[in-house]
Amino acid sequence: MTAWQVRRPGPMQTRPLARGRLPVPRPGPGELLVAVRACGVCRTDLHVAEGDLAVRREGVVPGHEVVGEVVSIGEDAVGDGGARDTERFAVGDRVGIAWLRHTCGRCRYCLRGAENLCPQSRYTGWDADGGYAEFAVVAGAYAHRLPSGYTDAELAPLLCAGIIGYRALMRAELPAGGRLGIYGFGGSAHLTAQVALASGAEVHVMTRGERARELALALGAASAQGAADQPPVALDAAILFAPVGDLVPPALEALDRGGTLAVAGIHLSDIPMLNYQRHLFQERQLRSVTSNTRDDARDFLAFATAHHLEVSCPQYPLDRADEALADLAAGRVSGAAVLRI
Repeated sequence: MTAWQVRRPGPMQTRPLARGRLPVPRPGPGELLVAVRACGVCRTDLHVAEGDLAVRREGVVPGHEVVGEVVSIGEDAVGDGGARDTERFAVGDRVGIAWLRHTCGRCRYCLRGAENLCPQSRYTGWDADGGYAEFAVVAGAYAHRLPSGYTDAELAPLLCAGIIGYRALMRAELPAGGRLGIYGFGGSAHLTAQVALASGAEVHVMTRGERARELALALGAASAQGAADQPPVALDAAILFAPVGDLVPPALEALDRGGTLAVAGIHLSDIPMLNYQRHLFQERQLRSVTSNTRDDARDFLAFATAHHLEVSCPQYPLDRADEALADLAAGRVSGAAVLRI
């Protein structure tokens, strides 16, 4: 099969991705072999390719927003809850493969419903090969049923950009009818904004790109301005999607009393020194977001079924995956780029 691998992590201009031929993977016990139809191009893929995240698997195939068709099912295995992992799926089913692909199910985090914090968690496109390829494998217990009414390309960004944005919105503790600030407006942010708007929030966007600001306003944002600009109103909550630590102080300063800033990315550049009175006093909070649980995924995909989301997804063929990732790095992507397989 055709696949892209991260051969030498480094800046995109050093061409860290290489296209080649790999054997089609074989599904093990409890696993599904999926023919990939579309795969989102996520900023986390960029962090893996450029070496911002430590190498977990040499020559890994990136990509963790995978939509495809089940073509083969491995020998069955009993899942965490006693059910058979693969019984939920049949050959020909459309399924999604997301970032989270394994947790132990036994540690104190898993047992309290926080499997996203499991020390033994593993991730698609980082610990194991992902969707920048014609085929991929996933454990049935971590595969997702997908909502109808979306194309394969539209579904792909929902599987990380949507899920992580949804968890970040929950972590931000936006009150009903509150004012939400969004810093950075790419694949995840443009979906999260729609979730917030559908829930009755007032959304204000701070981002560097003119096209991104235009998209934000077209989707219903009340305002859109530069990345470090102050919004026109005090914010009840905010989410930082841009991996830029320099934006943390202005985002905290924009919060009203009792407001929360959630940082949605897996990687963030260093945060400058904070001033307690300006940035944290009056019970402002700064919170991180770490991966997601399968419950987050189910809740978000149910929301996307009930509330159709407009997914901006410029598309690239698989043989231009390196170009898609380079465009993302350079800020040339509006919305969430998707590979067509």
